[in-house]
Amino acid sequence: MKFIIKHEIRGRIRIHLGMESLCIQKADILCAYFYSIEGVTKAKVYERTGDGVLFFTSERDKVIKALQKFSFHENENRTAKSTDKTGRAMSHFYEEQLANKVLTRIITKLFFPKFFQVAMTCIRSLPYIKAALCSIGKGRMDVSVLDGTAIFVSMVRRDFGTASSIMFLLGIGELLEEWTHKKSVDDLARSMALDVKKVWLKKSEEEVLVPIEEVEEGDLITVRVGSRIPLDGIVKYGEAMVNQASFTGEPLPVRKEQGSYVYGGTVIEEGELTFQVKKTAGATRYEKIVKMIEESEKMKSSLEGKTEQLADRLVPYSFLGMGLIYLLTRNAKKALSVLMVDFSCALKLSMSLSVLSSMRECNEYKILVKGGRFLEAVAKADTLIFDKTGTLTKAQPELVEVVTFGNQNREDMLRMAACLEEHFPHSIANAVVRQAEKEKLSHKEMHSKVNYIVAHGISSFVNGEKVCIGSSHFIFDDEHVKIPEGEEEKFHSLPEQYSHLFLAVAGKLAAVLCIQDPLKEEASWVVSMLKKQGVKRIVMMTGDSERTAKAVAREVGVDWYCSEVLPEDKAVFVEREKKEERQVIMIGDGINDSPALSAAHAGIAIAQGAEIAREIADIILLENDLRKLIYLKKISNQLIKRMKENYQYIVTFNLGLIILGTAGILTPATLALLHNSSTLAIGLKSMTNLLKEEEGFAEDFYMEKIPAGEMEEKM
Repeated sequence: MKFIIKHEIRGRIRIHLGMESLCIQKADILCAYFYSIEGVTKAKVYERTGDGVLFFTSERDKVIKALQKFSFHENENRTAKSTDKTGRAMSHFYEEQLANKVLTRIITKLFFPKFFQVAMTCIRSLPYIKAALCSIGKGRMDVSVLDGTAIFVSMVRRDFGTASSIMFLLGIGELLEEWTHKKSVDDLARSMALDVKKVWLKKSEEEVLVPIEEVEEGDLITVRVGSRIPLDGIVKYGEAMVNQASFTGEPLPVRKEQGSYVYGGTVIEEGELTFQVKKTAGATRYEKIVKMIEESEKMKSSLEGKTEQLADRLVPYSFLGMGLIYLLTRNAKKALSVLMVDFSCALKLSMSLSVLSSMRECNEYKILVKGGRFLEAVAKADTLIFDKTGTLTKAQPELVEVVTFGNQNREDMLRMAACLEEHFPHSIANAVVRQAEKEKLSHKEMHSKVNYIVAHGISSFVNGEKVCIGSSHFIFDDEHVKIPEGEEEKFHSLPEQYSHLFLAVAGKLAAVLCIQDPLKEEASWVVSMLKKQGVKRIVMMTGDSERTAKAVAREVGVDWYCSEVLPEDKAVFVEREKKEERQVIMIGDGINDSPALSAAHAGIAIAQGAEIAREIADIILLENDLRKLIYLKKISNQLIKRMKENYQYIVTFNLGLIILGTAGILTPATLALLHNSSTLAIGLKSMTNLLKEEEGFAEDFYMEKIPAGEMEEKM
């Protein structure tokens, strides 16, 4: 591809393609290619000017060479899945709708005769009056009745200019609300879109890990516990309990067996399946995700719900006020003033836009929120519970040592461990697999069917001998594995600074894999900042040993910790905190965190964790960076503050208008203009970002050394 560099600074480059403009499809293909370049962190394509902007962390020459290799023809098919649904076309549509509405208004007012304007006003009023009559017929006194009555009364008084202005402002407000709503849903849906890069393709008797782009209709794919089903298909082998609540609304996992249909995007909670792929395109999943988000919008925050209920209850009082003013003054103009001003429209519009915009803003910070009430839960949170492994610690722990027992060969034990662990998504399992790859140890499938026991370990058979790998509790208490005779001292002298993964063969300990799981650099800083943001109690819960848990807890600065816990223990703790009327947030990344994530007022999952944790969680951090929690807390706090401020402003301003109208200072036409203008203004303000003045505040944590806090005595 030929291009011109228009502007360049370190880590950022703006190019021009030599075209006056790009069509939407080409702009999307180019943007998808930009993001596929190694080191590119952010990219944008301006289709109207044919420009592109890239932010990158890799070497400049590599980015330039990648741009030179680009071809629309070669990348059209490869990027088709990622460009099935984008927000670019939708934004164009609403921009044109908004421009047409404003332009039509100006042309009509300036160039069309009066009788034509009156006729158009009468025609445009019919849907509003019809909606009002329908609501009355159903026994409802909502905002549509108020709008329809205001327009009808204005026309009866032959004040067609006021009626036209009311409908214009209502139309603009409805268009902006619809645009914001659909854009928020669209952004969220694309963020939640399936991001499975590789799958286990079954060929003959072997399973091969291949890129999802290579999968074709009719291929066989194997998916195991805790993993997301990548594509639609029909089960050929196996049985499993599948969580598909986000797509079908079913609250309990559904049993899937031979002949059952499985949906791409659902998650296996128990068992494993091999299914035949029926759909490889991504569009159908997008629609399912959109439906899920629309369902989640029903989960409004309590403040939003109470405000909207109040808004509906205020409508009858507007009519009561109009009648009362008329009885006292016998002045129809003053009585109509009350009808021209209502609280309902502004309250509903501002509250819903505030929530949707805050969800969109969270998405900009790579935080996915599945419903407005979860933002309120975060704002009110006084207790935060952290999982340790993969949440407070880095998502990529390292295998630093393999201690063998019973004259076993180190390379053979590492090879066997990697062969078992590669099937299950967990940070420690990934560390074992990475080390085997680093040492170039080939681990072709050597075992029979593998059984995964949540929070314990894995068992299988190799050459007729039972092989187990997992925690100390699983190996020694559940499987009753013995330490080889004469090697007890070696076992008791294992390095204490590491976490241990135990491997047993034929009932005897064969190796101990020492895992170094360093803390995330930002962990202690984030804990300290959360306390400053109003969180009273921060807890760490882990299945790791007491020794490791205590060291991590002291370094991070949490208030309380608990070690060697099982998944059900975390959930029980959450329920106990809720009974004590604490607002509880759970943050985790693994399959074992899922019960606690579900039990908490809001569950927060890390994107790189297990798929089932993401499915169950109410909020997902789309990047493996705990600083996102600070952004989330800030946005949540500011959202509640904005909603309260909007409420106070709307009530005060509209009450002032009513007083001025009934006093005869303002005419009904002026009141209608001021009321609708203020409604539109508060709506536009509600669409603005909440953290505009605070961007980048979390980048300074490296410069601030936070001392670890005192821990409460361990229970």
